[in-house]
This record gives sequence, structure tokens and C-alpha cells, in this order.
Amino acid sequence: MSGIPSPAAVSTKLERIAELAKRMPGVALTSLSHHIDIDWLKEAYRRIRKDAAVGVDGRTAAEYAKALEANLQSLLDRAKSGDHYRAPPVRRVHIPKGDGSKTRPIGIPTFEDKILQKAVAMVLEAVYEQDFLPCSYGFRPKRGAHDALEALRQHLMSFGGGWVLEGDIESFFDSVDHAKLREVLNQRVRDGVVLRLIGKWLNAGVMEGGVVRHPESGTPQGGVISPLLANIYLHEVLDAWWERDVRPRLRGRAALVRYADDFVLVFETEEDARRVTEVLPKRFEKYGLRLHPEKTRLVRFEKPSSSPPTGGDGGGPTSFDLLGFTHYWGKSRYDNWVVKRKTAKDRFARTLRRISTWCRGNRHRPVKEQHAALAAKLKGHDAYFGITHNMRALRLLRREVQRIWQKWLNRRSRKAKMTWVRMNRLLAKYPLPHARVVHSIYRVANP
Repeated sequence: MSGIPSPAAVSTKLERIAELAKRMPGVALTSLSHHIDIDWLKEAYRRIRKDAAVGVDGRTAAEYAKALEANLQSLLDRAKSGDHYRAPPVRRVHIPKGDGSKTRPIGIPTFEDKILQKAVAMVLEAVYEQDFLPCSYGFRPKRGAHDALEALRQHLMSFGGGWVLEGDIESFFDSVDHAKLREVLNQRVRDGVVLRLIGKWLNAGVMEGGVVRHPESGTPQGGVISPLLANIYLHEVLDAWWERDVRPRLRGRAALVRYADDFVLVFETEEDARRVTEVLPKRFEKYGLRLHPEKTRLVRFEKPSSSPPTGGDGGGPTSFDLLGFTHYWGKSRYDNWVVKRKTAKDRFARTLRRISTWCRGNRHRPVKEQHAALAAKLKGHDAYFGITHNMRALRLLRREVQRIWQKWLNRRSRKAKMTWVRMNRLLAKYPLPHARVVHSIYRVANP
């Protein structure tokens, strides 16, 4: 792309920031914003999505790119001059959540704001990656949900089960205390430009239905910098506190696995589990957060001795959910007890609802096009849910998708009925892709 430099120069700066932060643990860094120059903004522009929804100004990436150099220079000048930069409010939209009866609010910044947020996030990430602990997996470089799931499985197998505390933070992104977040940031970053920009984003407000509100807490979920600010906040609230104050005082082994605002604590002994369960809400309340009283629960997850445990099929009291999977004890092919994972019931149902909605709205399209779209959806599902021991759920999904597809093809016309005889002939011509385990504990699947 014309005017976009090689990422190598920016990578060198990032390495310098990371090395400085690594050499000075616990020290507040005061000089960071000078790294943000025109080349830094160009690299931030290169890294962000160009096809995302537009913000309150309606400006698209294509429109911004027509005068990219001038627009970025203007943005840089305004960002560093202090009062000349005004953070626009984020546009709030709602997407379905869980069983479809509730929605999740998502904030959409303007395209220009996304560039600047990405530029600041690049600086902060270089600093905080030196502080973040191995138990944190969400929105971090070279880490993901499947790494968190595998770490959890290894802890459970190592402990032979034990007790699991499922943590659910109620409305986390709407509850982050701005003052507390600033206190946490000041412990490691005291660059005036960086802190001023973050403050403006926190106070920018939310536009919904043409009305702008300025909430006193929260970071808009969907903002470019919001996931990193959430990690920084929860690093102090939970991760560092767990490693520094809690785990050394426990009698048995224990482990924390956190992915963004989803987390579980695994304990070897019931005594440790109940002690932490009692003190954990007080820790979160100190930072303006609240654990969901119904979704936060302590589960006995001990390895069975001989007979299958109650709920051993993945749905009973000895199971728990994390990141869309139900974890439970089951027998391996060698007749050993192992921790297995299957698609959680709510995620499975949500997938079927979305596919049914799509089939209903696209039943008029040619069958060949419908087949291509459904095949892509199933492959995308396998890319996340295709893990060891989940083949049964993957195959069941195929059968349900075939049923849904037949249902809506049958409603394309009152005359031509799509009987199952005809449907089976269609599936022979347009077969849906076979279920595939992409993330195996025994091998690395080919891409």
C-alpha cells in the first residue's frame, strides 16, 4: 500500500519499549508517547480491520484512505497537542446474547478513533506483556481460547480433579470503575499524552438512538483498546492478587485460568476452595465489580473412583462450563478417567438458531449457493469447537443442520415438496463437510 512503511521499524520500537519495561518491573514509565509518530500511525492503520461497521461520523475506511497521509498527520498533531483532540462518542448497537432473549451492547468507535486507539494499545501492550501472568489468555499475542482450555485440562488432570470455582463477572465492561482504572494505569504508565487520550476515551460517551450518554463507569465493549484495558484491570484485580496474596497461603495445589472476563479457579482441596469462594466477592467489590450470584458457583470435580459420576455425560452437577465448552469426566479409549469437553448446550442451541435464521432468510437463493454458505459455517464452527472428545456434538450438529435445511427448502414453494427422499439425493450431490477435530490433544491438525 502506498505510503505504508515496513512494519520492521515499528517492531524495533516495540522491542525497545518491551525491553525497557522488562528491565524496570514495577516502575512507572513516563516517556512513551514520543514513539507514536506518523509511521507508528501507519502501522496502526495497517493492523485494524477495514471492513468493520462505521462509527457516529459514518466515515468508512475507503473514504479515510483517499487522503491517508494528510488524515494521519492531522490525527497525530491533534492527539499530541492536548485539547485539540476530541474523542467522539461510540455508536452503540445490540447483538443477541446467550439464548437470544437478551442482547449484549457493543460500542463502535469512528474509524479514525480506531487507528489512534490501536496506536496507543500497541504501546501499552509492549509494556504490559512484560507484567501479565501465564494464567491470562484473552486478547494477548500468540495466546487464545484453546490455549486456555488446554491449560485448564492439564491442571485438572494433574490434580485428579478437585474443586472448581466458576467465576462470572456481572456486566464487566459496563462496571469498570474509571477512577480505579486510572489508579491501576498510573502504577505502570505515567506518560501524560497516553493517559490523557485514555481518559478522553473513557469519558467520550455512548450514542444510542441519537442521544449521547456519559456513563461514569465502564469501557465500551467493542472498542479497539477496551480488551487491553480490561486485561490491565483484571490483572490487578485478580491475577496479581491471586499469585501474590492467595496462592501462597493455600494448603493444597491451586490454579487460575482466565480468558478476558471469564475465569475458573481449580483447587485440590475443598477447604481452600471454600476459603477463596468467601473472600473473592470482597476483592471484586473493592474495584467496583460484582460476581454474578447465580452464575458464580463452586463445583465438586473430583476424579471418579470406579462407576461413572452423576452427570458424567457432561450435563450434571460434576460438570462446568468455560469458553463455550462443558467439562466433565469420562472414560478414554484405554478405559482411564480423563477430562473431556463437549459443546455447551447454550452454544449448541445458539448455533442452530443462527443457522435456522439464515436458512429462512436465504431459502430463495440457488441450492448451490446455500450449500457453499452452510459448508463454510460448519467449517467455521469446527475451527473453534472441533476439539478432542467433541466429535459426537460435531456430528449431531450436521444432522440438525440437514434437518433445518430440509425444513426451509420445503417451504420454498407450495407445489414442489422437499421430501427426505429428494433431500437425500440433494445431499448426495451437495454433501455437507464431515466433522473434523481441528484442535487435538494427540496431534496438530493440518490447516
